[in-house]
Amino acid sequence: MAPTRGATIGDADGKLYLQLYSLQLRPQASDLTADESGLADVCPVCKSSRYLNPNMRFKINPECYHRMCESCIDRIFSQGPAPCPVAGCGRTLRKGRFKTQTFEDVKIERECDIRAEISKVFNRREEEFTGLRAYNDYLEKVEDIAFNLINKIDVAATQAKLAAYKAENSTSIARNSVLANQEHVSFEEQEAAQRELSRLNREAAFKEMEDEKREREAGRKEMINRIATGSGDPDEIARQSQKVVLKQSTARRTAAEKARQQQHAQDTKQVKSKEVLGSTIGNGAADSSFTFAGLKPVVMAEPEKPYDPLGGVRMEPQYYTLQSYYEHSWLDNARNDPQITAGGYDVTEYYTRALLESNAGLCCFIADEKAVTLDLDDEAVGTAGAALAAAEKGGIEMDVDP
Repeated sequence: MAPTRGATIGDADGKLYLQLYSLQLRPQASDLTADESGLADVCPVCKSSRYLNPNMRFKINPECYHRMCESCIDRIFSQGPAPCPVAGCGRTLRKGRFKTQTFEDVKIERECDIRAEISKVFNRREEEFTGLRAYNDYLEKVEDIAFNLINKIDVAATQAKLAAYKAENSTSIARNSVLANQEHVSFEEQEAAQRELSRLNREAAFKEMEDEKREREAGRKEMINRIATGSGDPDEIARQSQKVVLKQSTARRTAAEKARQQQHAQDTKQVKSKEVLGSTIGNGAADSSFTFAGLKPVVMAEPEKPYDPLGGVRMEPQYYTLQSYYEHSWLDNARNDPQITAGGYDVTEYYTRALLESNAGLCCFIADEKAVTLDLDDEAVGTAGAALAAAEKGGIEMDVDP
C-alpha cells in the first residue's frame, strides 16, 4: 500500500525509517509580493485585470502609495478630494497628486519621494559652512531625518520640526533654490552651446573637405588641359599645380580655424553665470530643534568708505602699543621740572621717539636685502667699483693741511 501523508516507512527491524512531512506546493500568501501573487496587474478597487484590458495603466498617490487604475481615479477623484478606496486606508487623496510609478518597488518610490522633499528644505551648500567637517555633520543630521521618515520613526514630531525649520529659514531656502536653478540653467546653456559648437565644427570640416576635393579636381583638370595643349614641360606643370592646390588648402584651413576661434570666443562671452544677490541666512531657532553648527556668519555688504588719498596708510605704531603714561623716576622728574616744561617740552615726545627707534628694525632682515640684486646705473657701478678698489689697497691717503 502506498504511504499516506505523514506515515512512517521502515524495515522489519525498525532500523530505517522515513517520515513524510506535509508538503506545501507554494509559499504562504503573506510571503508573496504583489508581482509574485499576480495582484500587480489587478486594480484593488474595481478588480479589473490587465489580462483583460492590456491598455490599463496604474498610478500611485504619494499620500498612501496605493496603486489603482486611471478609470477608478477619474471616477472617484474627479469631483474633488476623496478618501482612499483601499480598505483600511481612509486617507484623503487628490487627483492632481497621482503620478506614474517610476520604480517597480513601492518602497524605493516612497524613499525617493521623501528624500526629494527633504532636499528641497535642507538645501544648504558647502560654502556656507566653516569647514568640511561641519558640512559633513550637517549631512549626517539630514540623513537621520530621512531615516526617521522612511522607517516611520517619530513621524509626527519629525514633520513638525521640519515644518518649523522650513518656516524659520524660508529666506535661505529660497536663496539656495534660486541659486541651484540658475546653476542648472547655466549648465544647460553651456551644454547647448557646446553641442552647437560641435555641430558647427562638423559642418565646417565637411565643407572644408568638399572644397578641398573640388579644388583638387579643378587643379587636376587644369593640369590635364595644359599638358594636352603642350604649353610646357609636363613635370613642371604637375609640380606647379600641386603647389597651387597646397597653397589654397593652407589658406582655407587658416581662415576656417580663425573663424572657429572667433565663434568660440563669442559663445564663451555669451554664456555667463548670473550674479545672485545675497540674503540673510537663518540657522534654525531652538523651537525647531534643527540647528546646525559650523555655519558661517552672514556678512552684510559694508557701505562705501570715504575717499582716502593715502590709501589706508597710517602712521600709527604697528609692533607696539603707545601708552599715555609710563612710570619712571626720571620721567617723573622731567614732568615736574619747570626748567624742562617751561619751553613747551612734553615728556611724551621722548618715549614716543624712544619706542619708535627701538622697534624701527623689526621685520628688516639685512641678509635678505643683501641677497637682492639691485639694478645700478653706470655711475653707481663706477662708484661702487672705486670704493671696492680703495678698500683692497688699504685706503686712500689724502693730503690734509695742518
